[in-house]
Amino acid sequence: MKTKLILSLIALILIFKANAQDATTAELKIKTSAICSMCKTTIEKYMAFEKGVKKSSLDVDSKMLTVSYNPQKTTPEKLRIAVSKSGYDADDVKADPKAYKKLDECCKKGKVCTDK
Repeated sequence: MKTKLILSLIALILIFKANAQDATTAELKIKTSAICSMCKTTIEKYMAFEKGVKKSSLDVDSKMLTVSYNPQKTTPEKLRIAVSKSGYDADDVKADPKAYKKLDECCKKGKVCTDK
């Protein structure tokens, strides 16, 4: 009887913990202007230092950045601005001109990069 009660309590704790984590994690997909693996590295590294970001992953082929973040610490607009400050477009937010100028030539719009 005690074993069954303990297992039930553990199951409830795990369920509550999983629900609590879901409440502090949101996911956002951002269309970028990235074109190669160097772009991927740059954006993902930049996002790793952004407040509230738990994980980010850029799919180079689709140019889609998927960001898992804590919505209590940041917003989708702030995340788009962060991508912009790394030198890339983020949905309708254009790349920051100063950051864009610092990108390698192959990472700039209209260029063809052999490194996918």
